[in-house]
Amino acid sequence: MHDTDEALFRAVHGIAGRLAGQPVPVVMDALLRHLPKAPGLDMAELRRIAEEISVGRDPSGL
Repeated sequence: MHDTDEALFRAVHGIAGRLAGQPVPVVMDALLRHLPKAPGLDMAELRRIAEEISVGRDPSGL
């Protein structure tokens, strides 16, 4: 489980670095294509993450 969490946080961090400030649909597309499957990661949570990245925040905590 720890490896999945770390992979998820690193993927979010990478996407946040590349797409900060981009429109939510662009960020959502990247999240859907690049994030590993994880329990509890539903569309509402992906949207929340995309919105954070869209306004320039890195929700990964890294």
